[in-house]
Amino acid sequence: MNWPQFDSEHLMVSSEQMKNIEQEMFSMGMPVEALMEKVGIGISSWILDRQGLIENGAIVLVGPGHNGGDGLVVARELYMAGVDISIWCPLPLKKELTQKHFDYARQIGIQNLERKPDSNSHLLWIEALFGIGQSRTISEEIVHLLNSKKRFSPDKLISIDVPAGLDSDNGKTISNTSCKPFSTISLGLFKSGLIQDSAIDYVGNLERLDIGIPDKILADFPKTQPLRISFSDLTTFAWPKPSKSKSKYQRGRVLVVAGSEKYKGAASLALNGALASGTGSVSAFLPQSVSSGLWVTHPEVLLLGDLNTFQDGSSDFSKVLNEVDLNRFDSILLGPGLGIAKEKDCFGSDLQDFKGLLVLDADAINRLSITSKGWEWLNDREGPTWLTPHLEEFKRLFPLIDCSNPLKAGIEAAKICSSSVLLKGAHSVISDPEGKTWQIGQVNSSVARTGLGDVLAGFVSGMGAFGLASTERLDTNLLAASALMHAYAGASCSRGSTASVICTFLGELIKKESS
Repeated sequence: MNWPQFDSEHLMVSSEQMKNIEQEMFSMGMPVEALMEKVGIGISSWILDRQGLIENGAIVLVGPGHNGGDGLVVARELYMAGVDISIWCPLPLKKELTQKHFDYARQIGIQNLERKPDSNSHLLWIEALFGIGQSRTISEEIVHLLNSKKRFSPDKLISIDVPAGLDSDNGKTISNTSCKPFSTISLGLFKSGLIQDSAIDYVGNLERLDIGIPDKILADFPKTQPLRISFSDLTTFAWPKPSKSKSKYQRGRVLVVAGSEKYKGAASLALNGALASGTGSVSAFLPQSVSSGLWVTHPEVLLLGDLNTFQDGSSDFSKVLNEVDLNRFDSILLGPGLGIAKEKDCFGSDLQDFKGLLVLDADAINRLSITSKGWEWLNDREGPTWLTPHLEEFKRLFPLIDCSNPLKAGIEAAKICSSSVLLKGAHSVISDPEGKTWQIGQVNSSVARTGLGDVLAGFVSGMGAFGLASTERLDTNLLAASALMHAYAGASCSRGSTASVICTFLGELIKKESS
């Protein structure tokens, strides 16, 4: 199943790819002037639909290139609609078309400010200074001015395409700072840098303006082009649906190996996540301190045995896996709350030969990173593997991968270790060994809660088992959709913000979706 749709609403591109798209449109006959008109009219319509932004008037900050030209078309359209508007050009204009729009703006009566505008005003500022492919350092004067505006009226600053001072490929600032708009309007397609965690404080609300890129051009993108997914995409995902005649053991069987004397709660939350998925059967190996009360806390879970405990309070899982036939299970979750122990030989042939889904989370990833083979052990697995690290765990397992760009890092890791990787963050990255990649485009601070990572690990393990039992094949888009559903539950739950409460809500959501 190809999910979501491979279109302008989901594709993420680099600045070079976006420039190539524009050049291809021009080579097909689209005049540069026409595209600038389309952009400027689209942005002005967006602004006019939000009258509160312009109730006191507006100023366009005009840059030297075509981004400035876009801003000048916006200024013209707003002026013609009766908005009190002026323009300010802090840098000499370099593009002929931009100069023509400037001249026309002056001719029809738009005021050109000779001095820098007053940041302590309630005018809307429309920042159109540089756009994509920025490399130049912004002057201290402009930086100070933009920061002052942000402090005085934070909801009255928007950026066209890319905020001034931000790298549109990696989401990092070019000169230690950037414009911090209330909204950024990305032109045509989403620029990958705008959806990185490093850009969150500099992008504000991210919107996209359609510029009519022909389907013929979009069809030329490789199927591995990263896709931005948002909560609305959950309605189009086909969740696994086993036959109604299936027994509980045919609806997904999960084995959870989690918890320690040091981290008892992680095991409980991982079990909650697995149960929330709706999988048919959940079994577990747990530390004795957790297992002793399991019949009260999780009566649905089948206890297979207790984990031994090391002197430091972490759990030993290497021996218990020999006590059961692992191929009875569709998925095994290993890691939440086990504690970090220097267990050199804990990843043996039993896990390597397991044909079902192996989900490695948290301390399982940490322990794998200190074994002699490290991530290379994953390449010898018989079945599929899903990794769910946060950034620090990722760095331990893949120390040679450059993590300055999580999107690229996740893609590289998935390819070299033949596993699907869910690199957790505000904008989590999900990538499979073939290079297909998804990134969660919506951010909500409610997802950053203690224990929600344990819930996520349990939930994706359950969904993976559910998927294998239903279709006998596993696609990484199920991991991506499950991570997105988890994020949606955290953002939408109105009953509270604890992991336990959100997990209960998550179970209700997936039950509704899968039915």
